[in-house]
Amino acid sequence: MVDWSGGNDTGPRPRADAIWIGDGSAPTYLRSRALAEEHLTAEIDAALTSGTRLMIGFDFPFGYPSGFASALTGQADPFSVWAWLADRITDTPRANNRFDVAASINALFPGSGPFWGNGLKRDIPGLPRTKAGYSNPFPDRRAAEARAKGAFTLWQLSGAGSVGSQALMGLPVLHRLRARFPGQISVWPFEPLDRPVAFVEIWPSLMADAVRRALAVDGGIKDAVQVTILARALSSLAPAALDRMLDVSAPEEGWILGLGHEAALAEAARPSAPRLSNDCFALPPGVDWLPVADALAHLENALRPVTLAETVPLALAAGRILAQPVSALRAHPPTANSAVDGYGFAGPAPDGPQRLSLLPGRSAAGAPFSGPVPPGHALRILTGAALPPGVDTVVLDEDTTRASGEIAFNGPLKRGANARAAGEDSQPGAPLLLQGHCLTAPDLALLASTGHASVSAHRPLRVAVLSTGDELSDPVPEAAPHVTFDANRPMLSALLRGWGMEVIDLGRAPDDRSAITSAFTRASHEADALITSGGASAGDEDHVSALMRDTGRLHHWRIALKPGRPLALGQWEGIPVFGLPGNPVAALVCALIFARPALFRLSGAPWAEPARLTLPAAFTKSKKPGRSEYLRARLTDGAVSVFPSEGSGRISSLSWATGLVELPHSAATITPGTPVTYLPFSDLFSPPGPSSSG
Repeated sequence: MVDWSGGNDTGPRPRADAIWIGDGSAPTYLRSRALAEEHLTAEIDAALTSGTRLMIGFDFPFGYPSGFASALTGQADPFSVWAWLADRITDTPRANNRFDVAASINALFPGSGPFWGNGLKRDIPGLPRTKAGYSNPFPDRRAAEARAKGAFTLWQLSGAGSVGSQALMGLPVLHRLRARFPGQISVWPFEPLDRPVAFVEIWPSLMADAVRRALAVDGGIKDAVQVTILARALSSLAPAALDRMLDVSAPEEGWILGLGHEAALAEAARPSAPRLSNDCFALPPGVDWLPVADALAHLENALRPVTLAETVPLALAAGRILAQPVSALRAHPPTANSAVDGYGFAGPAPDGPQRLSLLPGRSAAGAPFSGPVPPGHALRILTGAALPPGVDTVVLDEDTTRASGEIAFNGPLKRGANARAAGEDSQPGAPLLLQGHCLTAPDLALLASTGHASVSAHRPLRVAVLSTGDELSDPVPEAAPHVTFDANRPMLSALLRGWGMEVIDLGRAPDDRSAITSAFTRASHEADALITSGGASAGDEDHVSALMRDTGRLHHWRIALKPGRPLALGQWEGIPVFGLPGNPVAALVCALIFARPALFRLSGAPWAEPARLTLPAAFTKSKKPGRSEYLRARLTDGAVSVFPSEGSGRISSLSWATGLVELPHSAATITPGTPVTYLPFSDLFSPPGPSSSG
């Protein structure tokens, strides 16, 4: 990525407004365009020699507004403008003729444009110094500049932010590089990107927030930082995301790479956390059917957070998971204040009638009384108002009478009545919330009241969701009887969003190895974890488990669980994969019992044990030992009923239920009134509960 300069040699010392080239590592400073052209020539030659594909981004426009190329050269071809400028621009380290060339272009057209902004001390006939009285026969901006907030018109040749001079001095260099390497360079978006080297137009201001954060933390020269960040972001993009950015039609004017995709660039600029080791799901040798408790314990010990921390404004922090513990920055309340409307004085007040002289003025919330209150006096005070010196007790307004500059009331009234002490809720430095706590709306009130405008929180976990199976379809009218409508994807996606996670919907994949491979690979580039449904067992069409066994890393967990078949846990290119059964009932149970705590651990939260309530049964059941069972249940009048059918194909039971009854691995006999363990959906469908320090 190249930050170009339109000016002269900037000297040996690295500085701003020079030429900086970034490849994601340490940026390179180049004091002149001649040296930059030599450097780029060497980079291209090295890439061609090694067979490496190379993208070079330049931060100046590749084309002019519509109509200019034809008017100047007779051809609606941006490359004709490049050649025209290359024939006329002269450039040395200490001088160039760009302003004179711009004036000669202006002379070809009526009016005083299109170029303006003479940055030299001498006047140049035909080139206005400012835009006053200026007229332009062409559009003022390209379509790209009209969309890019803050972008400058390239007709402006001088002044802060102008790119006109950069284009005049840069396009001849690009023309010469294309001539030096004929047939080896494609220029986007004018040509197909089917050659070893690509030139693209960039605008580092698309990454302004990431650059601002980096400068605030590490300092440095802005131009150097922004080309480094942009190079890292573009090189880390998933191929599909880069394809979307490159899908542009702008045959004459050109376009800014990434314009309209700022969110994807910002996400790509963020550092990635280390991924899990490849054996994190491996079970001890010799394990066959695994009890649910043992499976959960193994997951708890094997997983760790994979999302990095970032500073989040408090207003956007709800649902985020704290990356570090939080303590109070100031006391709450910050000063002693009144809990009621009334009159403040120095307490206590003994038993019997009391009379106090009333001072003029009052203390109100946000408008404190400016002086002390002497003994024997009282002051009008409103709820929330700071207690001035000499006041520690407040008598309620309705318990007083007021006349002739005095108030009267009956005691006794103890010292401190109706008053709040400074710091009675939180003292400065007092611990408030633990690392791993999932922030709620009340937490934001607590943090704001103690001085926090932002918090360090984990980035939301990105979870890709994929349904597999030839039989699946979106709901459509008059579907064939053999078609099954995909219930799992909307169910699992909603579940994940309720947990505060970002969902990447991979859609459906047929029972085809290459289609599933493509979906898995996309997930590895865009997500932190992948949840699939279907194809996770060992049958002929169970391609998820077969693919992972052959290409990824698969640990087929045979869980002693009902409902549910074996749970496929593994990894694909570094991200964990949870292969759920295709049956929606089993998929939901496995997601709630296994995926929920595992995903929250990956998110930076503690292990998310579900809420378990002990309640009387309103059903009868006899259960053999050897597996745990989860029954769809509903809480009615303080007792737990279960769905009449245990068939795992009854999706209606999930909507009917308000939770699950958890039956142990051991044998159990349940009759009405027997205490059973109930797991409410209100908890399972939500992030983990509170985790506070005090």
